[in-house]
Amino acid sequence: MIIAAASFLHNRLRDSRIWETESHYVTLNHINPLINSPNDMKYVIPFLSILLLASCNPSHPVVSCETYTEADDPDTTQVDWSQVDGLHYSFGTIDQRYAKSAVPQLTQTTEWSGSGWRGETISAQLVLWSNQAADQIEFAFSPFKSANGETMDPSIGQARFVRYVLTDVFAPGCGYRKPEDFPVSLSADALDNVSCFDMAAGTTLPVWLTFDIPPDASPGIYTGTLNLYAQNQATRELTLSIEVLPQTLPAPSDWAFHLDMWQHPSAVARVHGVKVWSEEHWELMKAPMKMLADAGQKVITANLNKDPWNNQCFDPYEDMIRWTKKADGTWEYDYAIFDRWVNFMRNLGVNKLINCYSLLPWNHEIHYLDAQTGDTVNVSAKPGSKEFTELWTPFLTSFRDHLKDKGWLAFTNIAMDERSPEEMKIALELLQKVVPEMGVALADNHKSYREYPMLKDICVAFGADFDKKDLAFRKENDLISTYYVCCSDEFPNIFTFSDPSEAVFMGWYARAAGLDGYLHWSYNSWTENPLIDSRFRTWPAGDTYIIYPDGRSSIRFERAKEGIQDAEKIRILREQFTAASETEKLNTLEEAVAPFNIKRPSGMTCAELVNQGKNVLKELSR
Repeated sequence: MIIAAASFLHNRLRDSRIWETESHYVTLNHINPLINSPNDMKYVIPFLSILLLASCNPSHPVVSCETYTEADDPDTTQVDWSQVDGLHYSFGTIDQRYAKSAVPQLTQTTEWSGSGWRGETISAQLVLWSNQAADQIEFAFSPFKSANGETMDPSIGQARFVRYVLTDVFAPGCGYRKPEDFPVSLSADALDNVSCFDMAAGTTLPVWLTFDIPPDASPGIYTGTLNLYAQNQATRELTLSIEVLPQTLPAPSDWAFHLDMWQHPSAVARVHGVKVWSEEHWELMKAPMKMLADAGQKVITANLNKDPWNNQCFDPYEDMIRWTKKADGTWEYDYAIFDRWVNFMRNLGVNKLINCYSLLPWNHEIHYLDAQTGDTVNVSAKPGSKEFTELWTPFLTSFRDHLKDKGWLAFTNIAMDERSPEEMKIALELLQKVVPEMGVALADNHKSYREYPMLKDICVAFGADFDKKDLAFRKENDLISTYYVCCSDEFPNIFTFSDPSEAVFMGWYARAAGLDGYLHWSYNSWTENPLIDSRFRTWPAGDTYIIYPDGRSSIRFERAKEGIQDAEKIRILREQFTAASETEKLNTLEEAVAPFNIKRPSGMTCAELVNQGKNVLKELSR
């Protein structure tokens, strides 16, 4: 019957020359004149069914939606999907991670509204769920238009499919752990960059939406649509509204917030199966490191000798500076990789500091090539030992001279991480004696900074605050003062099981505590299979990385950037209100920021606290 119907209408349409005059586009207006008798209807009805099916997604040809396969959901609880009929969709909240195998408890809404400064990136979360497979899900944004005719291009919008990764729980925090000893679950976190996705039956699929408000956009309310396509299904249309506020956020390179996330180049090479420092390796590092620069990163992480952290990650840090002891006993240092790495990061926009680890490596070991034997020699050079002085003195002198030649000395630090006060004393005495021009950075969990108030870059553990007097002194002398979180901090943190709002809280806390920013030790220290399993042998899941391979962002990273943007907005408004003597507005702002100077929320959730602060910030920005 279908073949007969198609043949019948094809002949009628050909005879009527519609194919030639209407570019093959057929409507009911074309078909009506072709029906000459009631008998013709038996051909028309099947054809209309074909036509309707074909028109569900006419502009999206069938393609293969290839991407990686997630881990199976370890939660084997039987979920009743019988009340779900086909593909459902609704805007949710960015404060929640929606479970993969559960039916989301959402009242359907197809309208979303948000607001932001010019130059700001804002986010939304769309949630899809279905009891049936839905193939080739795709999205398309329309232009965004204001009432007065201003427009923002559709390209300001981006839709990324949220992927699930295995996670665990905080439990004791730091310390070696076996995966089988801790509860395991799937966490919605990675943001896949694929253009389409095949959704399995009986699953939930969140979609992360971001909108990059142009810095030159005119203030006002802009509306647009988001079309949701799925193979053999009717197109769904959702309504978007963005209020562009009159304030302007500077480019990330101009943000004052001091972001220091340690980079791990070697992990990129291993995950992609290429030789470290090969041309393929450098090319593969562009996407993740550009993402970091666009978040306002200020510090280049470099290593001076053997892995400074004694291989605390899945991948050891490969040498950036190669030490060679020549046959005559003198030293030669090859800075080629170090120089290329620094230039690589500076060209991406990370250009405030170079922090070089470490004069105090965790296992005290140094290695070098013995030119006479051709062997690599490992030496234990404990602080205060003869080896410590004899090995580090010629290197520090050479390194200082090299930095001078490159023009980098003024913004390069010799950096130490969580070393004891006794070791710090020995290291700083050597630095003062040999290279007094060198800056020093310290991630400090011993309050050692009190003994050395002029250290250029001090980062204290979240639970070990700066004394007010010391912090005031550092501000007066334009010294960098930040904080860090790690495996010992259940709150706030960016584990794969953490509340997403905690990543935003961290930016607000920095402003409330009077700090310049924060440090996180692991931007991309990936686990063995980072797209599948975020658990690691030593710390709570997700502690070792915040982005995923191939330039994939995460819910954690997007929300951390949101908190940094908020911190910049607070700084800008403070300066504006102070300069204009707008005391009432300044007081309102400070009252909104002050509640964030806490170690843990009480009386409200972290998300409630963050949203309360953001609402005040929005009103003050109008």
